[in-house]
Amino acid sequence: MSVMEELVDEFAREALELEEKTGDEGLIRRVADALATSSPTMEERFLTAVRIRRAELRARALLAEIRSGLDTGSD
Repeated sequence: MSVMEELVDEFAREALELEEKTGDEGLIRRVADALATSSPTMEERFLTAVRIRRAELRARALLAEIRSGLDTGSD
């Protein structure tokens, strides 16, 4: 992973965590805007990392739900 990819992934994880804790739905946009002032490429990669992390969370939640259904169905 490149330095930029590592940084934007770290920023995405931290921003998503803070968004969840604070309920601040504009936080991701503000971080993206701050990145865009210096590096539009970094902004784009940050937003991509956020989408990937959100998709990961949805997929993990779905898998946990399916797994839970299997566990309760085996009793």
